[in-house]
Amino acid sequence: MFSRRRAPLNTADTRLVTARDTRVPSAIMRQMSKTEWWSFASEGTRTGKLAVVRPDGSPHVTPIWFVLACGAGGADEFVFNTGATSVKGRSLLADPRVSMAVDDQRPPYSYVHFTGEARISEDLEEMLHWATVIGGRYMGAEQAEAFGKRNAVPGEYLVRVRITNVVAHADLAD
Repeated sequence: MFSRRRAPLNTADTRLVTARDTRVPSAIMRQMSKTEWWSFASEGTRTGKLAVVRPDGSPHVTPIWFVLACGAGGADEFVFNTGATSVKGRSLLADPRVSMAVDDQRPPYSYVHFTGEARISEDLEEMLHWATVIGGRYMGAEQAEAFGKRNAVPGEYLVRVRITNVVAHADLAD
């Protein structure tokens, strides 16, 4: 397997130097603060690209609609709905570990990557609340209630992911 090992950043000339890679990083790339990544991930109708581990061990990535929330004990979470019989639903029952990327595909390019552990709820009242919030974000206030009612039914899951790690960078390219 090909492995790309990087030497430490040489701050004198801001180049990453390796035996096989001599890329020059953006002079403006920077790490986002929590306030910045929260705002970035919550902006408009950006979708998340959620990765789960299927029961057979293979990866599965799919776009999702989500919202960020402050969970129990002040823990940061992202929340979404999925069908109980979907690949996501079945996979999360077998293995609650997830990763999600949210990115801006326009220059100067930015992204946030979340890692966490999912908790599944079938509580219809809780599901209605969050499905309505998610519907409002992605479909607008006028359709939020209908979206919530459509998704808060038996056979659907409310998934709350407690975020355990965040990597967030802004302005990757000039």
